[in-house]
Amino acid sequence: MIRKLRESGALLNPPIVAPLQDGTERYMVLDGANRTTAIAEMGIPHIIAQIVEPSSDAVELRTWNHVLWGWETENFLSAVNGISGIKLHEIEEDEGLRKLWNRLALVWLQTPDGNTYLASGDDDLDLVQRLDLLNQIVDAYRFTAKLDRTRIRKVTALEDVYKGLCALIVFPHFHIDEVIDLTSQGHLLPTGLTRFSVSPRALRINFPLDELSCDKSLEQKNAELQAWINQQIASKSVRMYTEATVLFDE
Repeated sequence: MIRKLRESGALLNPPIVAPLQDGTERYMVLDGANRTTAIAEMGIPHIIAQIVEPSSDAVELRTWNHVLWGWETENFLSAVNGISGIKLHEIEEDEGLRKLWNRLALVWLQTPDGNTYLASGDDDLDLVQRLDLLNQIVDAYRFTAKLDRTRIRKVTALEDVYKGLCALIVFPHFHIDEVIDLTSQGHLLPTGLTRFSVSPRALRINFPLDELSCDKSLEQKNAELQAWINQQIASKSVRMYTEATVLFDE
């Protein structure tokens, strides 16, 4: 990400952030954590962000599924089953998903042979304890297997795409207020799990990094940013798509 930013010399898509509901002036990054981290590691003191209110109807929280490949399924199942506090057992597909949606399990798994499993913890776990076990599950494979995010919930639909398919993992849904509250307490959800969608979404601003890294005050930078936005609008360089849009040049 740092190399890409340096080569382009510009911030393409601003991250999306939401204010934490803890009485501070801190923000939670909803989308664009890698960009935010890269900008900080480059020593750039400020970043442009799109601020949204988590209670807004324009904000929607979705959960990604994880598809794993390049690792033996047996080794993956053993790794999950070996986590303290987790019980892994086979279950019928529909019953397993029903229990997952009702938060009676941590994750639902499907392997290339068509078998489905539930990973569960104790019945009296609170949200923070459940989150800790979820992080341990993801940590068990994210540095060993190849990982991608998907909305698909059928392993058979992935076999022709991912060679050496290991497993499909489906996670429970989270509410936005839960995520904000957990973040306020310093707890983070597993990587690649949540996906926030915002409408409208500011994209392709291509704002020069030199303007963000200079020693001007934050107030001056914000004033110049607003002037730049006004100029872009006046020159008809801003376009809003009201329909679902698919881009092929990311």
